[in-house]
Amino acid sequence: MENEVVSKNFIEQEIDKDLAEGVYDKVCTRFPPEPNGYLHIGHAKSILLNYGLAQKYHGTFNMRFDDTNPTKEKVEFVDSIMEDIRWLGADWEDRLYFASDYFDQMYDCAIRLIEKGKAYVCDLSAEEIRAYRGTLTEAGKDSPYRDRTVEENLRLFEEMRSGAYQDGEKVLRAKIDMASPNINMRDPVIYRVARMSHHRTGDKWRIYPMYDFAHPIEDAIEGITHSICTLEFEDHRPLYDWVVRECEFKNPPRQIEFAKLYLTNVVTGKRYIKKLVEDGIVDGWDDPRLVSIAALRRRGFTPESIKMFIDMCGVSKAQSSVDYAMLEYCIREDLKMKKARMMAVLDPIKLIIDNYPEGETEYLDVPNNLENEALGTRKVPFCRELYIEREDFMEEPPKKYFRLFPGNEVRLMSAYFVKCESFVKDENGNVTEVHCTYDPETKSGSGFSGRKVKGTIHWVAAPYAKKAEIRLYENLVDEEKGVYNKEDGSLNLNPDSLTVLKDCFVEPGFSEAKAYDSFQFVRTGYFCIDAKDSAPDALVFNRIVSLKSSFKLPK
Repeated sequence: MENEVVSKNFIEQEIDKDLAEGVYDKVCTRFPPEPNGYLHIGHAKSILLNYGLAQKYHGTFNMRFDDTNPTKEKVEFVDSIMEDIRWLGADWEDRLYFASDYFDQMYDCAIRLIEKGKAYVCDLSAEEIRAYRGTLTEAGKDSPYRDRTVEENLRLFEEMRSGAYQDGEKVLRAKIDMASPNINMRDPVIYRVARMSHHRTGDKWRIYPMYDFAHPIEDAIEGITHSICTLEFEDHRPLYDWVVRECEFKNPPRQIEFAKLYLTNVVTGKRYIKKLVEDGIVDGWDDPRLVSIAALRRRGFTPESIKMFIDMCGVSKAQSSVDYAMLEYCIREDLKMKKARMMAVLDPIKLIIDNYPEGETEYLDVPNNLENEALGTRKVPFCRELYIEREDFMEEPPKKYFRLFPGNEVRLMSAYFVKCESFVKDENGNVTEVHCTYDPETKSGSGFSGRKVKGTIHWVAAPYAKKAEIRLYENLVDEEKGVYNKEDGSLNLNPDSLTVLKDCFVEPGFSEAKAYDSFQFVRTGYFCIDAKDSAPDALVFNRIVSLKSSFKLPK
């Protein structure tokens, strides 16, 4: 349609303006994580936004690690981040960079600032620097070391680099304005002594740049046009612009901020997740109860579902929170037409069809997905002894209970009608067997059009069933209390966030299933083969999400 209006978010509108005015010839974006933890769902928004913009404008996308703080960084985090980003579908081709690639250039930039009288070595401690900085209503005051000569600053900075000082003994500060209304501009620290070995540069450096100094230089060196970041960096933008201007970069990048993605009742803070891991409350950064990208992948979420979720959230400047139920809605929407609907019994009791021929097995044609005929059918064994769900039988049922009880008839899904004749209990009064008779004329798919029954239940043939462990997940935090305890800042954990069912049975069709494969369990929910603990002879399934949703699309 010629008159079709294409809606663009505010970032795209700004990019259009820059291109139209010739500020940039093409678009280059980047995703620059610090390798000090695993990425979470909020990072997925930034990844997909930056990569999507590069794709939309036929530009380039850089993958860059902001590895300027060796005290917290690990190669493990570098590897996990790259795996997560590839899984989401972002491709950086041969454009993989590290901030540490530019340490020499950053050092040269610092020297240039000293020579211009725009930086100085300061001996104040961190506490003294904070005290001198002032407040939102009171200007800061100059450091007593602010007026050191260029020659003295160059000498001291070189001594810092050579390892002559201990951590915290001296810093290099930008000389900007101690009376600026923006506290970030009050002579920020741009280099500190850190006698640490770096995972890529080894022991070459004894000083490391601060993030606010390093980041704009990295962007400028790589030719990034639009530095897309979250709103907490809005107040840092004047410093970003100051750095690229005073370091005399041509055609400098432009920083644009957008609102973070906040999910209700989830834990995203690295400090909290690290403690959960160390305390053994979760079994790693990829525990399926977390919302790290690795955890969501292990739980069974798909890249497509996360992209759908990010698209539904949109891009804006307004901070807001999104209900976790919306993410669950997206995975249901993505899986419902793609996945086979298999039979699994989570709390089994045995059903015995007394009039079915002993020792006989027939293979029934069972549709893989009634809403998607393209997924075809599979052969499922059926015989005299089956497993059914314990909740599908009641000795004394309430009204409107249409499953098995003495004298009642139900349909076994894709099989026959069976009528409950009797049942057996153990010494504790628990039902262990339900005895039925079947009507061979009622076979599903045979054209039977006789009497009807109100209840249909699923089943698994006992001799062919595969035993499985099934893990049912609920929210890690107590939703009624909120994520954090207001008194001490601790997490309000849900003691029932994980339920492990050990003695479950699934149909034999799962024999070929591998890590991350997902399915719908009939009447139960969507499940995924656990990538860490499952084995061909000891299957472990994670529940991705139940079948029912509390989320309603806005009208």
